[in-house]
Amino acid sequence: MRLRFILTAILALSAPGGRLLAQMPNPYGLPISLAEAKKPAAAALAEAARNKWAMTVVIVDPGGHLVYFERMDNAPLSSAMVAVDKARSAALYKRPTKVFQDTLAAGGAGVRVLHLREAIAIEGGVPLLADGKIVGAIGVSGDASEHDNQCAMAGAAVLK
Repeated sequence: MRLRFILTAILALSAPGGRLLAQMPNPYGLPISLAEAKKPAAAALAEAARNKWAMTVVIVDPGGHLVYFERMDNAPLSSAMVAVDKARSAALYKRPTKVFQDTLAAGGAGVRVLHLREAIAIEGGVPLLADGKIVGAIGVSGDASEHDNQCAMAGAAVLK
C-alpha cells in the first residue's frame, strides 16, 4: 500500500500538471560556511528593514542543518520555527517552497504535496547556489509569505 502511494505521488508530481515540482538540476555542493551564510542573511534582513517588516532569517546547509539564525526585534516568535522549516524544505527538495505552494493551490493531484515529508507549501524558502551547486538554503518568515519570499530572493541573489 505504501509503495503504491509513493509511486502514485511520483507519477503525479512528474506528470504535466506536476512539472512545477521538477527539482533544480543543480547538484549539491560543499556546505555553506558560516562566513558565507552571513551574506545572504544580511541581504534578506536589509530587504526586510527597508520595507519595515520584522523577519526571522535562517540559513541551512544542503542537508537542512542549521548554519545561521537571526530574528529581528518584534518578529513573531513562531517565525523562528517556520523559517527553519522553509529553509530545510528548500534544501532537501532542491526547489523554492513557492513551487509547493503553487502546486498545492492548483488542487487536484497537487494536494499530494501535503504528504511529502518536510515539504513546506509556503513561499519564503529558496535554495542557495554557489558555482551552480546547491550549498544550502535560506528560509525567511515573519510577514506575509510574499514578503518572506521577497526577502529570501534578495538573500539568495547575493551568492549567484
